[in-house]
Amino acid sequence: MMRRLDETLRTVATKDVIVTLIGESGVGKEVLARRVHELSRRRSAPFVPINCAAIPDALFESELFGHERGAFTGANERARGKIEAAQGGTLLLDELGEMPFPMQAKLLRFLENRRFMRVGGAAKIEADVRLVVATLRPLESEVRAGRFRADLFYRIQGITLNVPPLRERRVDIAPLVTHFLSELSSRHGTEPPRLSRAARFAIGRYDWPGNVRELRNVLESLCLLRAGKPVRLRDLPHALSSEAGEPKGELPKLEISLDRPLDEIVSEIVHAALEVEHGNRTRAAARLGVSVRTVQRHLAAGGGS
Repeated sequence: MMRRLDETLRTVATKDVIVTLIGESGVGKEVLARRVHELSRRRSAPFVPINCAAIPDALFESELFGHERGAFTGANERARGKIEAAQGGTLLLDELGEMPFPMQAKLLRFLENRRFMRVGGAAKIEADVRLVVATLRPLESEVRAGRFRADLFYRIQGITLNVPPLRERRVDIAPLVTHFLSELSSRHGTEPPRLSRAARFAIGRYDWPGNVRELRNVLESLCLLRAGKPVRLRDLPHALSSEAGEPKGELPKLEISLDRPLDEIVSEIVHAALEVEHGNRTRAAARLGVSVRTVQRHLAAGGGS
């Protein structure tokens, strides 16, 4: 699914039109907006995001357009706004539906003539930026409710892309896991954790209400706490492990390297059997063809319980 979306992004990125991304919080709208920027002719210029829901109304105009020295109390020097900072590049207006109503008219004016004035200034400044918009829900509902200007809504109509939540594109979870484990391990200078079959099953089955952002945070925690170590079901956050159940079938195929110590390999096999048998040591021992005492000995040696 994300492959199809990426193909669409490649097409629209080359056209200098406004792109609107609609999707739940955490689905990766900013990542996709940055992707549009990187695929466009503006890639060498800045990509500047602004979260419209995080800025107090009184500061919004200054944040977007900048201000001159002395424009208001505390304005001790001139400051560039986000539009000016994005000159030649791409400006992401995240949660545009939360922009204060009076500011919407000023944004519309800028989009119509590509000029603006800093707060407290008199000179008109030209800016060449591409606009990408991100919202939680379609802006039509905000227009009907009177919270969003109809003229601005029609002005920003370009290409609209719906970004489905992670629970509706489970086929993307495994590639995302691979990508994030590689990226985050590299960033933190750690060995990637080794996800057991049961852990991968739980990650793939979980609904991820926080979407890609939540998945990334969970994997970052594993990269820090289980670096280079096996990740079993019990190592995952409770929300994942409590709803996961267990995969059916045989023991998972383990990646065995001759560089790894034998005790570590045996310990991983024992833990894999325990996960498949829901922690039952007797059944795990029977599955492996060893005694319960042997299972207990390897658990004790590996710090298991």
